[in-house]
Amino acid sequence: MAANHLYDSLILPHAGKDACFLRQDGKPDLTFRDFAELSARLAHVLVAHGVAPGDRVVVQAPKTIQMVALYIATVQAGAVFLPLNTAYTQDEVAYFVGDAEPRVIVCDEASEGEIRQIAGDATVLTLNPDSSGTLTDGLDRHPDTFDTVARGPGDLAALLYTSGTTGRSKGAMLSHANLVSNAEALCDLWRITEADTLIHALPIFHTHGLFVALNTALMAGAQVRFLPAFDLDAIFAGIDAGATLLMGVPTFYTRLLADPRLTRERTANMRLFISGSAPLLAETHTAFTERTGHHILERYGMTETNMSTSNPYDGERRPGTVGSPLPGVEMRLTDPETGEPVPEGQVGMIEVRGPNVFGGYWRMPEKTAAELRADGFFITGDLGQVSADGYLTIVGRAKDLIITGGLNVYPKEVEDVLNDVDGVAESAVFGVPDPDFGEAIVAAIVFEKGAEPDTGPVEAHARDKLARFKQPRVYRVMEALPRNTMGKVQKNVLRDSYEG
Repeated sequence: MAANHLYDSLILPHAGKDACFLRQDGKPDLTFRDFAELSARLAHVLVAHGVAPGDRVVVQAPKTIQMVALYIATVQAGAVFLPLNTAYTQDEVAYFVGDAEPRVIVCDEASEGEIRQIAGDATVLTLNPDSSGTLTDGLDRHPDTFDTVARGPGDLAALLYTSGTTGRSKGAMLSHANLVSNAEALCDLWRITEADTLIHALPIFHTHGLFVALNTALMAGAQVRFLPAFDLDAIFAGIDAGATLLMGVPTFYTRLLADPRLTRERTANMRLFISGSAPLLAETHTAFTERTGHHILERYGMTETNMSTSNPYDGERRPGTVGSPLPGVEMRLTDPETGEPVPEGQVGMIEVRGPNVFGGYWRMPEKTAAELRADGFFITGDLGQVSADGYLTIVGRAKDLIITGGLNVYPKEVEDVLNDVDGVAESAVFGVPDPDFGEAIVAAIVFEKGAEPDTGPVEAHARDKLARFKQPRVYRVMEALPRNTMGKVQKNVLRDSYEG
């Protein structure tokens, strides 16, 4: 079998084990051996449909065990895995398909008709919530072993689109080495072993649920309680059944705190609670500790870098901070205007360098050059401050990116949709603090003179054109947007006006 850096690191060490890997209510347990065989069969399916090394496999499908196996099958076939949020509309998916030019697209049968309209030359296969579909039809006819395609550390393993600084999403190119090095660092830092059982309630179309959670579990040989989505009853059932680890977004923890079943006694068997994808309020951290005795471990990362910093496993997990750089990762704070390092203790642009940092943006050399410095440091777009003892605090974003429920939303993309409605003169979209989702999206709308100031048609248009998580929670009609002397909309004024 040819060397395949990511497959060899995640699957081969445990491929022959009969220990349980994936456990899902109402379905048979899947051992590591079962999972390796399932992935091999799916790799044969991909190759049968023309997938060759370097080809992209786009997946917009429900969260299932088969989708996890499809990720590994894609890697095993030497191809590039490209997962998409299941909430994306046809218009949004059309952009990703046109940009990535995949060989195969896997989608839910319910959206197959729409996907075929935008698929171009790609083969369309289906995967449904019950794991049926043309991807899995006749799967047992394929061999349960596969001659893994050779892939080296620098080869592309995944392509994840991220909201950028110009409104349109950019494809972050993640190599085998990016994913392997990060999984190794996190397993070591967070002490994940085969004795752990992870409650997996995250979606698997972004870095957190796919790479941070699943790659570490695979590498360590840990068991995973696989939930289709976040569900309080299922979370508590997992805790009661002996789980030791939960990875979540801040929303998970605010909802757990709102449930009286969350107690110190009930969580006594848990080893570690981890939070990421959006800022965790210090008061949430403190309240969780008071209720359970557990200190949530908050970390910091993004699509382009995977994880870059983390609070310590041993030592103080400081509320409101994201810890210090992972082993092997360098971080510096710079002046956003000059790029020069800022004095100790001052706020600066967070830049990181290390084996975790992506290789650039897909087919966007100018964007890559603008955000990846010649010395290898990536300009994150986040502003931070480091304490005297090395703890990083995220103090804001240089851009106006909104993070709601752990998902990135770039205001310009939403504004373009709202401004397309007849009667709308202009709009400004911004985020305000929200205890449940981290940030809530607010849209300020200015209507043309003489137009009916009715936000109903605007909201309806947004529902048709935007994924639900991108749709504004609140609409406010204004006579004019606040502007500075240069004519730029002052979103800081809007945020201050509508906070709370």
